[in-house]
Amino acid sequence: MLDVRLVNISALQHFAFCQRQCALIHLEQVWQENYLTAHGRQLHERVDNGEPETRKGVRFERGVVVTAPHIGLTGKLDLLEHHKESNQFIPVEYKRGKPKASDIDKVQLCAQALCIEETLSISVANGALWYWQTRKRITVDFDLALRQQTIEFVKQVQQLFELGMTPPAIFGSHCNACSLIDICQPNLTSKDNSSSYIKSLYCVGD
Repeated sequence: MLDVRLVNISALQHFAFCQRQCALIHLEQVWQENYLTAHGRQLHERVDNGEPETRKGVRFERGVVVTAPHIGLTGKLDLLEHHKESNQFIPVEYKRGKPKASDIDKVQLCAQALCIEETLSISVANGALWYWQTRKRITVDFDLALRQQTIEFVKQVQQLFELGMTPPAIFGSHCNACSLIDICQPNLTSKDNSSSYIKSLYCVGD
């Protein structure tokens, strides 16, 4: 895996939301903010920029950069807790909204755990997701099924990067929440009938 481009952990969530969005951001280096992304960025900045501290036997490290070349991952953790008495490391990911119906937030958190395990040569049993909208912290166990699902996501994103091509737009309700909608223009490109029109000009019907 060392000869494969490292996938940023954030790309996993972009890929799950929309493969075209993932390619625009991570292949074409295109980015544009809207209210949702700006709010999320501000939340992460507040968390990441906090000073390290120790409270009640727990060490809190913020904005921790991790890299796992054998898995093919790299990224930044919002918060890493080190519970000294049990010697347990717990990644904590902060989210702007509320728990999703899909497992993508759990996959992103599990990817962080895989990076910690490779970096420190330890086992990470669980992590936590904290949602701003509900103000709740949810514990996530990194079982075999979630680990396999995460590795599969990493492989799919790597394949997208290796192909090096941005997928065509597929217009859907999710597009309205995307900050790149004006750049992507899915309502136009996904209904592009220009090739059919040109063919109709030169082709004789039966």
